[in-house]
Amino acid sequence: MTRFPKNFLWGGATAANQCEGAYNVDGRGLANVDVVPVGEERLAIITGQRKMVDFEEGYFYPAKDSIDMYHHYKEDIALFAEMGFKTYRLSIAWTRIFPKGDEVEPNEKGLEFYEKLFKECHKYGIEPLVTITHFDCPMHLIEEYGGWRNRKMLVFYERLCRTLFARYKGLVRYWLTFKEINMILHAPFMGAGLYFEEGENQEQVKYQAAHHELVASAIAIKIAHEIDPENKVGCMLAAGQYYPNTSHPRDYWAALQEDRENYFFIDVQARGTYPNYAKKKWERLGIDVKMTDEDLDLLRAYTVDFISFSYYSSRVASGDPEVQEKTEGNIFASLKNPYLESSEWGWQIDPLGLRITLNAIWDRYQKPMFIVENGLGAIDKPDETGHVADDYRIDYLRKHIAAMKDAILEDGVELLGYTTWGCIDLVSAGTGEMKKRYGFIYVDRDNEGRGSLKRFKKKSFDWYKQVIASNGEDLD
Repeated sequence: MTRFPKNFLWGGATAANQCEGAYNVDGRGLANVDVVPVGEERLAIITGQRKMVDFEEGYFYPAKDSIDMYHHYKEDIALFAEMGFKTYRLSIAWTRIFPKGDEVEPNEKGLEFYEKLFKECHKYGIEPLVTITHFDCPMHLIEEYGGWRNRKMLVFYERLCRTLFARYKGLVRYWLTFKEINMILHAPFMGAGLYFEEGENQEQVKYQAAHHELVASAIAIKIAHEIDPENKVGCMLAAGQYYPNTSHPRDYWAALQEDRENYFFIDVQARGTYPNYAKKKWERLGIDVKMTDEDLDLLRAYTVDFISFSYYSSRVASGDPEVQEKTEGNIFASLKNPYLESSEWGWQIDPLGLRITLNAIWDRYQKPMFIVENGLGAIDKPDETGHVADDYRIDYLRKHIAAMKDAILEDGVELLGYTTWGCIDLVSAGTGEMKKRYGFIYVDRDNEGRGSLKRFKKKSFDWYKQVIASNGEDLD
């Protein structure tokens, strides 16, 4: 075998809150991701330290309009089809389906929008890969119930899932329950609609919310398989293997502990039980996660069909408290690796780390994998025609695809597909900026929301087109 698997799913990925816009159109309600502004306070808000429940004077909220894919989706999907996409990963805006989150009846306008979008994909032979919850929670559920800290969220999420699986039976076969579920620990307002009160045990709240999301994920798998046995449901983590900073045993131990914190969620979703190391950690920290026997039965019975993940960089850990220099520009910062180059936002670039991460996940779980985010955020400078000569992006992706190929052909990992992040320029989740671009398609919009929203093909557009046409053979 010298090629990628015959039915390998090449494509790209977006998120509703980062590309759709139209935040108040056709009955859509307000979501947590809508009320996160650009600027210095963004980090405090997404980590739950600063409470913002609605739009406030003096701030710019990029998700309100984003790149207005809500009104441009036909044009955008046609461009994806021109590149040869086999799959398109997108997410559902929960508040398009249930504007407040706790209604009994869904919003038909929202359901119609995604039905039309999925049919548009199928028109070109593109398989939708749908994230049910991509940093997305109705603000009403946060204000009324406290977000995922509240067990009642299980009822609302189950209702959402039943609605989606029934309505889109035959249109969608690949589902992800939660985007980067481990981000609850790092960006709890985005990941679970959590903000914290003074003096509150934040670790207790985060792990209780994590338990609710894990049970919700199992419930989703149960319903998906009941409604359509053809459905495949995966989990997703923000991945990137930790390297010990030195060969000192304490650094190796620190790296192992960091990896465990990341894999904790997937250990539960893929294996069906809470690992002993997590139970011991909770014991040490005085964390008491409330769970029922029924919860544990659900987790055991309904494990994921495949494991998906984002990969942008490897990470470094040290057991030496004197070692402090961190990477920049990422919510998920780690110690700096002196052997790696960095992007304009300080994210370190490590293609071999992708092969290492693929092998680590495969060895740990022996389940099919799907790389659903990988890409380079960079400042693109279009010429007078709108064209961007983004050779730096091509170089980044070429090296990562080559590493992915090595993992498949040399190491024997089982990989279903690969969707680059931000296949069309969109709003950055971490910074809220438009100038941090990932796409093969340039969108004329700046950090302040100005621009024509016209779409232009970058140099990488034709490059990725040839990669897909050659099934990963032609990377030049």
